[in-house]
Parts: sequence; structure tokens; C-alpha cells
Amino acid sequence: MYPALYLEYLAHFHGTRDYFECHEVLEEHWKNTTPRSRQSVWVLLIQTAVAMYHDRRGNQNGAATLLKRCINNLPSQRESLLHLGLDPVHLEKQLAAELSRVRSGQPYVSWNFCIVDPQLLQDVQYLCQKWGVVFGSPSRMSDDNLIHKHKRRR
Repeated sequence: MYPALYLEYLAHFHGTRDYFECHEVLEEHWKNTTPRSRQSVWVLLIQTAVAMYHDRRGNQNGAATLLKRCINNLPSQRESLLHLGLDPVHLEKQLAAELSRVRSGQPYVSWNFCIVDPQLLQDVQYLCQKWGVVFGSPSRMSDDNLIHKHKRRR
């Protein structure tokens, strides 16, 4: 069984595309489990979402910096990622492709983790359905409240 906040993270990442909320929910879990460890798999996943948040807002320097950190941290987290139902090889390739895209100035594109645990995938899809969002749908680029959430939150 996976932590509930991890399921929420994945549902936000793949459904609402609310990367700010991904950060919020998984940071809470990280602080309750391995708060002093910057090398935690939770930090890798948080930084991945924050990189996508920056990328979508057009902050390509911020996105590139975080993507590089994720790529550097990933090799030590391969086993943890597998235990969390994710394909670490696919993620490493995805992060490298995202970094290349960002560096070349190409616009943001929504993408999905390769979830290898069928039950996890089903649980995340169910949560998305429960929230009224479609798993794997692209970001709503016209939704300023989503794109610039950190500025509108108070």
C-alpha cells in the first residue's frame, strides 16, 4: 500500500496538473518521514513537480536548475522509485528529454510518469475520476489560477 499523500501527488501530477499542490502534499509527507534527508526519493518527486511548475510558467532557468538536480539525484533513488511503482529508467530518460526541451526554449508540454504497478495506476485513475478530472489530460494553459498559483494563494 502506498501513502495517501503520494497517491494525491500522482493524481495532481497526472490529473489536475496542479504542480504547486503536488509540492504541498508531498512536502507534508516528506517532513513526516525523512525531513532532514535532501536525498530522499520524496525530494526528487517534489523537485520534479516544481520543475514542471516553473517550466509551465516560462521560468526555464528555474526549471533547468531543478531538472539537473533531479537527474543527479535519480541514480541513488532507482530502487525507491521501483518500490513506489514507477519506472526509474523511463523517468531518467523523461527528465533528460525535459531538460533538453527546456534548454532549447521549446514550450511546456504535459507528461506522465511511467507507473508500472497496475494497482497504483488504477488507484490514481480512480482518484482523478473522484476529483472530476481526466488522468493524463494536458494542463489547462488558460487557467491563470493554476499556472500562477503561488501568486494567487493567500
